[in-house]
Amino acid sequence: MSDLLHLPEIDTASRPSVTDQVYETLLAEIVDLKLPPGAKISEVEVAGQMGVSRQPVRDAFFRLSKQGFLTIRPQRATIISLIDPAAVMRARFIRAAIEAETVRLACAHLTEADMQALEALLDEQRAAVEAGDRAQFHLLDDAFHRGICERIGRGHVWTTILEHKMQTDRVRLLSLAFAAPDAFGDHLRVMAAMRSRDAAATMAAMRDHLSRIKTQILRIRADNLPYFVPEELDPSGW
Repeated sequence: MSDLLHLPEIDTASRPSVTDQVYETLLAEIVDLKLPPGAKISEVEVAGQMGVSRQPVRDAFFRLSKQGFLTIRPQRATIISLIDPAAVMRARFIRAAIEAETVRLACAHLTEADMQALEALLDEQRAAVEAGDRAQFHLLDDAFHRGICERIGRGHVWTTILEHKMQTDRVRLLSLAFAAPDAFGDHLRVMAAMRSRDAAATMAAMRDHLSRIKTQILRIRADNLPYFVPEELDPSGW
């Protein structure tokens, strides 16, 4: 694991808690695939690299295991959990339902200043796509979706979305190798529909955007088979 894991030392005197800092650092490493599915990880090494005791690491491991990101096997190595397409699709369903309602409200409540701010994010996304900067596009993608929530006074909705989207983020990051232009095009369609104040069209555009993962995951799994749970996929159930 040593050649995979390069973690920062934790400031034990700061807030949030040490456990929260360990958890958030490890979660980011897992979601960004710096700790890939199937990689081994140990409390001792994490504690040593981050300069903390084993207890907050143990607590963070437990939290990550409950979210499905770690597989803790007593007396055996703890590993980064493989990607489960069924869990990804459950998370996608919940997110699509929430965001469809969010953009419906956005059609009624976004101001001209809000529209312009969101369009500025799309300009930045265009530049990221043209530059082939997947990491930057990933950040701007989140900023666009979060911005819609926050600009209609529903920032708490983004917090709820975050709780579910983590299950899709590893697949989403892998998809950007080929799908960033499609995602950007989807955002343009969502924006255009919001501009026209057409709630039905905006909701449909958002659902279509978030449904792309249903077909993308088949290609991503074929290209990254060791990262996925070894089971047959049944897209008809998605």
